[in-house]
Amino acid sequence: MALDETHDPKRTSWIEAANAAGADYPLQNLPLGVFRRKGVPEAARGGVAIGDRILDLAAAQRARLFSGDAAGAAEAASAPALNRLMAMGNDAANALRRACSELLGSESKNRATVEPHLIAMADAELLLPAEIGDFSDFFSSIHHATNAGRAFRPDNPLMPNFKYVPVAYHSRASSVVPSGTNFRRPKGQLRPPGSDAPSFAPSRAMDCEVELGFYIGPGNALGDTIPIDRAEDHIFGFCLLNDWSARDIQGWEAQPLGPFLGKSFCTTVSPWIVTAAALAPFRAENEPRPPGDPAPLPHLAQKGAGGYEIAIEALIATPKSCAAPMRFALCKARNSYWTVAQMVAHHASNGCNLRPGDLLATGTLSGPAPGTLGCLLEITKRGSEAMKLPNGEERRWLEDGDEVIFRARAERPGAVGIGFGEARGLILPAA
Repeated sequence: MALDETHDPKRTSWIEAANAAGADYPLQNLPLGVFRRKGVPEAARGGVAIGDRILDLAAAQRARLFSGDAAGAAEAASAPALNRLMAMGNDAANALRRACSELLGSESKNRATVEPHLIAMADAELLLPAEIGDFSDFFSSIHHATNAGRAFRPDNPLMPNFKYVPVAYHSRASSVVPSGTNFRRPKGQLRPPGSDAPSFAPSRAMDCEVELGFYIGPGNALGDTIPIDRAEDHIFGFCLLNDWSARDIQGWEAQPLGPFLGKSFCTTVSPWIVTAAALAPFRAENEPRPPGDPAPLPHLAQKGAGGYEIAIEALIATPKSCAAPMRFALCKARNSYWTVAQMVAHHASNGCNLRPGDLLATGTLSGPAPGTLGCLLEITKRGSEAMKLPNGEERRWLEDGDEVIFRARAERPGAVGIGFGEARGLILPAA
């Protein structure tokens, strides 16, 4: 994705909140989402985040603020889900991005006509941005794969296929929820150590996982593949994703077919989609593969930088904490062994048809050092050691009333940093 005038770090917006230091949604970001005003009986529709406001794309389109390809894209984005826009491809989304950048930039002469179509973000309810048909979750960090494997298989932590194939499992699209949605602690079959048989009870080993999600734009027909050098054309944009996990349910059921009810009760995503175009200044190589590792097979041999300079922090607010949420992990997208293009190309390599709005995720983006581990399974070594919080509390697993918050920024010298908003969820007691 080439850089253009929308990435120019000198450009500012006439919306002052977009120009604040550390703002998530400056003029260089312009993420897409779906919203409706709180307390108003109206249809959900697409919008663009700018500073502390949302540009209502449906209203702006009715006011004829867009023309050409941008008008077609705005019309598609005026629906209660962005799937139609995703299906049109990144050229359409980029045309809309450039048009919004012109309308909202400080040099714009359209402020008087644009301002009536802005809504305060505080007055909006943010919804899922797409109708998610399918959700696949990968296992892309070698550090997470090794640490998680060591918890269950101390003598053989990393499975032999990991360095050859982007491993994934098919998760539950129906239980993906937007940030701010609380959920109940799941029940399931648990078999405590030393027991011969399981019991059915609320999970005692609730966990979270720091991940990036990414939405498919144009899909592929059943039976067709997606070549690695075209895979990024099929990625519409990115979000934060918390793959909530009931480790005790997962550990009992995931033999031999893998995760099921230990994962399917809730997955939290941030509501704004940071487009692939917005992330163009932050392209980077993933961390180098260890010497002696096999080269990717031909269908996964990607040329050029396939990663992103994105840092994701995980924080927790407990019922006893009175101050700001407390950070317990800082992960980086570059910790991934596999790139998102490799994940897409491999997913479709058998002819599996991906569709607009499908959600894929990286898996836990753990790094190699303490403080960079993206889940409690790793931090507490499967609950055997306590994670100490700054307020003196300890956690081996998450407790009822705990709220986990993910935040992320893409930053690089010479570019205006952009944020992803939040992926936030709170655990309620089991029913």
